Amino acid sequence: MSTPQPLADVTANSRPPRRDAAPSGRGALLRHASTRALSLLLAAALLVLLAAAGLFVGSRSIPIADVWAALFSPSDQLTDDGLIVQLVRVPRAVLGIFVGLALGVAGALMQGLTRNPLAEPGILGVNAGAAAAVIAAMVWFGARQPLQHFAAAFVGAAAATALVYLLGGIARSTTDPVRLVLAGAGLAVVFSAFTRILLLSAPEDVYDSYRVWVTGSLQGRGWDVTLITAAVAVVGLIAAWLLAPQLNAASLGDELGRALGVNRTLTWTIAGIALFALAGAATAAAGPIAFIGLAAPNIARLIVGPDYRWLIPASAVGAALLVTLADVVGRIIVPPGEIEVGVMAAVIGAPVFIALVRRQRMAKL
Repeated sequence: MSTPQPLADVTANSRPPRRDAAPSGRGALLRHASTRALSLLLAAALLVLLAAAGLFVGSRSIPIADVWAALFSPSDQLTDDGLIVQLVRVPRAVLGIFVGLALGVAGALMQGLTRNPLAEPGILGVNAGAAAAVIAAMVWFGARQPLQHFAAAFVGAAAATALVYLLGGIARSTTDPVRLVLAGAGLAVVFSAFTRILLLSAPEDVYDSYRVWVTGSLQGRGWDVTLITAAVAVVGLIAAWLLAPQLNAASLGDELGRALGVNRTLTWTIAGIALFALAGAATAAAGPIAFIGLAAPNIARLIVGPDYRWLIPASAVGAALLVTLADVVGRIIVPPGEIEVGVMAAVIGAPVFIALVRRQRMAKL
């Protein structure tokens, strides 16, 4: 007669085969971080490939051997194709990367400050302020060169951001993102009306120059504009990334943010300065480019999540990728002419915008 088994042994024997243990919290976090890093590296590699493709295509296709020779030859030994590559297409490719980087980071900051994933830099009136300053410089001071347009647009963007912050009540004890957005929308209308008034009495050459700038274009910019834009974009990216822990806490609301030790006024002030510098530099260099600052952070959020330590660099790379893609496609779609990057960005970004509006789960951060 067999001896009955203890109840514990019977229970253990009746259990189904044990599956592999779930990964520890730290291991899952590390794997998640490695996935994010891999996604960033893949996006950066694709960005480099697209930027390199932009050196070959355009109104005049240039063979790969000539492009390679132009990159490493002194300027006095270059052929006509080499001069096009070295003096036109390389600065244009670099400028497109940093314009996109600035727009992406500015969009991520704007969405974090307003706690609205459908916000973009233009919502603060930055684009409208820059456009008003450019047309004023053209009409009143005869500004015609890209560097002059850059300086005027940067001043206009700074003035618009400062006015929005003052009217939005940034100095108060609590911050109302809706009030800030309404102030930006109101000022954008005022700046747009001012721009139209100046255009009515502007000479024809001023109107033509403004029309080229306002459509958003990377064409005709040299290393002077490119280097300034790159410097501002890098500084703004670093400032935004350093603010990432505060943005993570502030996105939870003012009360929880204060409980987590966030200095609201300091955070909003630094973020506002970075926002104006990034959006202002991008708008000054390439004109107002819509949808990039809206689409890139939302796409990045789907890939890397809401953590701003990852979201900010992902938005930067994603936006640079979108701007470069819009520029390259715009140069090959209607040869030998081209479609401005601002127009192509809208064509690419509009379906993304519609998709985001239709996704209910992305209505809030």
